[in-house]
Amino acid sequence: MPKTTYLNRKAFSIENDDLRVTVTVEGGHIAEVFSKAAGVNPLWTPHWTTSEPSEFGPAQEELFGNGVEATLLCGILGHNTCLDLFGGPSPAEAAAGMTAHGEASILPYEITEDGNTLHCRLPMPLAELDFERTITLHGADVLIHEKVINRTAMERPLAWTQHVTLSPPFLDPATTQFRTTADRAAVIESDLGEAPYLEAGKKFAWPHAPLADGKGTQNLQDMKPDAPASSYVAARMISAAKAVSWTAWSPVSRLAFSYVWQPGDFPWLGIWEENRSRSFKPWNNTGVARGMEFGTSPFPESRRAMIERGRLLDTPTYKWLPARGELTATYWIRTAVTDSIPETVSMPSVK
Repeated sequence: MPKTTYLNRKAFSIENDDLRVTVTVEGGHIAEVFSKAAGVNPLWTPHWTTSEPSEFGPAQEELFGNGVEATLLCGILGHNTCLDLFGGPSPAEAAAGMTAHGEASILPYEITEDGNTLHCRLPMPLAELDFERTITLHGADVLIHEKVINRTAMERPLAWTQHVTLSPPFLDPATTQFRTTADRAAVIESDLGEAPYLEAGKKFAWPHAPLADGKGTQNLQDMKPDAPASSYVAARMISAAKAVSWTAWSPVSRLAFSYVWQPGDFPWLGIWEENRSRSFKPWNNTGVARGMEFGTSPFPESRRAMIERGRLLDTPTYKWLPARGELTATYWIRTAVTDSIPETVSMPSVK
């Protein structure tokens, strides 16, 4: 049945002979893309027990605190959508009820199933947006189409990021390999975590990021294998490419896991690494994750900071959403069992 539970969360699932895809009702997170051939779900399952954001109470506050990230962290799984913030709210926005990365990651979605497709819809009362997503299985691939609708009579700057995060058992900092169609990149200027190893604010040619100690570079096609380590880098996608992508490959499961999209839709890929560096709750120096977060904005930052930044590496850091208008984007998840990582991944021909 499509209506189900996943880790004690309300959810919907669709599956075929190759994949099972599960989406949580609250937050609309793509919690799993389980490859039946490889026997693994690459997407992030945090080491803490998640719960419904609507049930956030004293028990959750004890673990997650009461800051702007608390309700997001209590429910986060796999791939969540940041809309219309990528980062934290301002103090005034937080006082008005806005949380980190916006409402789309915590509110309950209206989800229906039609054969091999899930239809997900979310009215966003604070942002005055409507968000729609369809998820369709095509063999070992997944087609995702999204639409953001502006209910106001004002044009507005929009942050819209696919917050895709990987974790063990698929992710191993020592062995998992990565490829992406980027050309330039920049390390975030601040908030590099508790164990930063890259030079803050440094711009560089992809994939060789300068180390903080000045002794060489880190090839970001690999994670830093030894813990603790933390970093955040924004990579600019190659704008002239027909399609851009990132791929993660595990030599243990032999699964190549990729996202493919048009660079005009999402020109940035944010790469966040957490390797047992965060000492505070709920992390407790235990979390291992790598975010591969593609979107309209390079860095998680406030709306004001995003607008004031304007451009980075000669590329806009947000999109304009027309008054009473809409923006759409289509992208694919591709899976393949292979003995080596593909250097490039193309857009499937199926529409």
